[in-house]
Amino acid sequence: MRAEDEPGPEASVRFTGPDEPERREERVGKSFVAGASVVGDAIVHAAPARPARGPGLALLGSELRTMFRRWRTWAMLGALALIPILIAVAVRLTSGEGGGPPFLDQVTQNGVFVGVTALVVATPLFLPLTIAVVSGDTIAGEASNGTLRYLLLAPAGRVRLLVIKYAGAAVFCLAAALTVVVAGVGIGAVLFPIGPVTLLSGDTVSLGEGLLRFLAIAGYVSVSMLGLSAIGLFLSTLTRVPVGAMATTAILAVTAQILDALPQLEWLHPWLFTHYWLDFADLMRQPPFWDTFAANALLQAGYVAVFGALALGRIRTADILS
Repeated sequence: MRAEDEPGPEASVRFTGPDEPERREERVGKSFVAGASVVGDAIVHAAPARPARGPGLALLGSELRTMFRRWRTWAMLGALALIPILIAVAVRLTSGEGGGPPFLDQVTQNGVFVGVTALVVATPLFLPLTIAVVSGDTIAGEASNGTLRYLLLAPAGRVRLLVIKYAGAAVFCLAAALTVVVAGVGIGAVLFPIGPVTLLSGDTVSLGEGLLRFLAIAGYVSVSMLGLSAIGLFLSTLTRVPVGAMATTAILAVTAQILDALPQLEWLHPWLFTHYWLDFADLMRQPPFWDTFAANALLQAGYVAVFGALALGRIRTADILS
């Protein structure tokens, strides 16, 4: 037996006797909505499905969680944070004795300069070492652990996996540069007076604007490391031994800086990915010069394109056994 009651134009209710669920159409106003399940004498409405997050974002989130849950990652960031702390303590203990680079005099007058000074020290060696460890471990680390073949299954795919791995390395570049700057400004504020920032051009800006410029410098250094990250990603696709890719990436960074220092190879300098690494001083002028930033970004983008394509060609043709 079946009954139907229509309390109004907004909805209709259907009753059914069988115990087994069956599919019905429910009338809402003047339209029909398919998909209501009828169980016994009640109509059960399925909750609207929540839109699923894209697999790319899910993989990136998983990659970042995995990276920043490792003790190795925090150990490297801690070592980078130690650089400005050691510089600030050394300047504090030796202040008044004279000597040292002129830039260190700015530290004693304004502690926020510790962050920039630390970047000058960290960029040639310490930052590239940490970037080499992270980028060299992107693919080779998965292959070494025997998890690479599972990551390549749907919905990941080889191209998407490379993009996600490189994006994770790029995020670490930013985190590493920010760690040095933030730790430097923090320890500088503790040990030295802070106030308006005197730029290299002789102009003075407010403390807030000075801090924004320091963040811009951290962004500049982060962009500078993108080419090295792409090289490490490519090398990581060539081996199942992460240490080999890490060491080779670090050696290439040092080699490029040596070549950039040789005047006999001046024709080669603009093509080296390390050429603009320390040219962020233009951001400490009034007005700031962005031409060097743009040239650096264009150079790094070229390295990302070339070594990204090489990594893609390698991983698409490689026979993944583990």
